[in-house]
Amino acid sequence: MISVEQLGKRYGRQVAVADVSFSVPKGEIFGFVGPNGAGKTTTIRVLATLTPADRGRATVGGIAVGEDPAAVRALVGYMPDFFGVYDRLTSEEYLEFYAACHGVPRGRRRKVASELLELVDLGDRREAQVDTLSRGMKQRLCLARALVHDPSVLLLDEPASGLDPRARVEMRELIQELRRMGKTILVSSHILPELEELCTWVGFIDRGRMVAVGPMADVRDRVASGRRLRVDLVQPDEDSLLHVTELVRNREGVVDAQVIDDHVELTVNDAFADHELLALLVNKGLKVRSFGVVEGDLSEAFMRLTGDHHS
Repeated sequence: MISVEQLGKRYGRQVAVADVSFSVPKGEIFGFVGPNGAGKTTTIRVLATLTPADRGRATVGGIAVGEDPAAVRALVGYMPDFFGVYDRLTSEEYLEFYAACHGVPRGRRRKVASELLELVDLGDRREAQVDTLSRGMKQRLCLARALVHDPSVLLLDEPASGLDPRARVEMRELIQELRRMGKTILVSSHILPELEELCTWVGFIDRGRMVAVGPMADVRDRVASGRRLRVDLVQPDEDSLLHVTELVRNREGVVDAQVIDDHVELTVNDAFADHELLALLVNKGLKVRSFGVVEGDLSEAFMRLTGDHHS
C-alpha cells in the first residue's frame, strides 16, 4: 500500500534522508523507529505530499506522490507530531471545518463529525470548546481530523507524544480499531514497548538510511546475536549463580553466560540443545526453578541497529 524507493532529501547541506527504501503491505500497522534526526518525520512528510523529495520514488496505493499529490491526499490521513487546533471552535465545529476542507458535501459534514467523535470516544464532548479538552482528548480529536475524508492510509507521527499512561492505552486501542476497519497505518513513536504491542511490521531508520525492515518477529530474530536462555534457581545466591555460569560457559554452542541480578542469562547458537543443558544443571544438584527462552524486544533491537553514536 505504501512503497518508498531510494528516497533522498536535503535541507541545504544537511542530509535529512539519504537512501530510504521500504514498503508497507495493505492492512498492516508499520512501526517507523529511529533516533531523533534519523529522517522519520521528513519521510512521513514526503508521503503526505507536504515535502518534495530530491530523488527516489514514493507511492501510496500505487499513485506516485510527486506526480499526483491531490490523488494521494485523498488516500492519506496525516497526523503530525505538532498540530494546531482552533481553540474557540467546539469539537464538532472543528471536524466539520476540516470535512469542508476535504470536500465532504455540506449535508454530510455533521454526520461525519458525529460518527468520528463517537469513534474516538469524544461523543460527550461535541459541544465542548477545543481549548477545554485535555491533551489526550486533543490528540484523539486530531486523529479524528485525519479521518474526515475516510482515507485508506494513515500517517501518524508520534501520536502518543506527551500522553499519560491511560491516554496512551486509549490511543493504542483506537489505532488497533482503525486497523480492524481496514486502514493501513504507519506510526512513528519513541515509546518502543507500546510499538511492539501495536505494530505488525517495523522499519528501523538511522542517519537517513533504513537498517532493517520487515514483519516484527522477523526483524527481531535477524537482529538478535543468538538465542537467549534464562536460568532461575530456587534459592539463588552468588555462589550458586556463579556455579551455573562456570558449568555452562565452555560448553559447545554457548556464546556467553553471565549473572544478571538474581538469575543467569545465556546466549547460545541456534543449534544448541536446551534440554541437555537443563539435564546437566539438574544432575549437578542445582535446584532449577525455571528455565526458558528470553524473547528479544524492540528496545534491544533499536540499540543494536542504531549503534552507540547517539546521545
